[in-house]
Amino acid sequence: MGYDLVIFDNDGVLVDSEPLANSILAGYLTELGHPTSYEESLRDYMGAAVHRVHDLVLERTGERLPADFDETLYARTFAAFERDLKPVPGVEEVLGALTANGVGYCLASSSSHERIRVGHRAAGLDGWFEEEWIFSSEDVGQGKLEPELFLHAARSMGVEPARCVVVEDSPLGVQAALAAGMDVFAFTSMVPAEQLGGATAYFGDMKQLPGLLQLPM
Repeated sequence: MGYDLVIFDNDGVLVDSEPLANSILAGYLTELGHPTSYEESLRDYMGAAVHRVHDLVLERTGERLPADFDETLYARTFAAFERDLKPVPGVEEVLGALTANGVGYCLASSSSHERIRVGHRAAGLDGWFEEEWIFSSEDVGQGKLEPELFLHAARSMGVEPARCVVVEDSPLGVQAALAAGMDVFAFTSMVPAEQLGGATAYFGDMKQLPGLLQLPM
């Protein structure tokens, strides 16, 4: 079926930020006395808002992270973005095809608005997204796996959930989109399909997405 709105996740779908961000997060948690590998960071926190880090550390250890944890994490992450962040290969061609065919799109991310914008500027994607097309967990007070972020994006864009498709790459994001009553195309560049269960379709290369969206290229 065709869709009236394509809702993109940001990290790992539009910008290739997951390796950078999770390496930094794992290193910082380890530095604070909570040993975390890169793989564990991906497993536990990929696709989630930063409050999940606080919640899981407190649940597992009974200890709270420092009051300046978020500020330090963001500073380190933004510095890495400015140096090294790139767009996901092929995503600009997808956005161009959506624009050319008059299909609406937006993004809905567990990241903060600041992190999204810093990443887009660094990766050269800031020209593709109007401010009113960017939705953050900050807007609803809930990250993924709760559905409210995706529902808020659909309402704001004036599209019924059943007419939306979400492009996601994390288990938390897939679960949130399904809970919102939306189709999900799961991008398997970092997480295998078997860990993204329930998706409508799976693809491992952005060049495949226009075909799934029934867009001419």
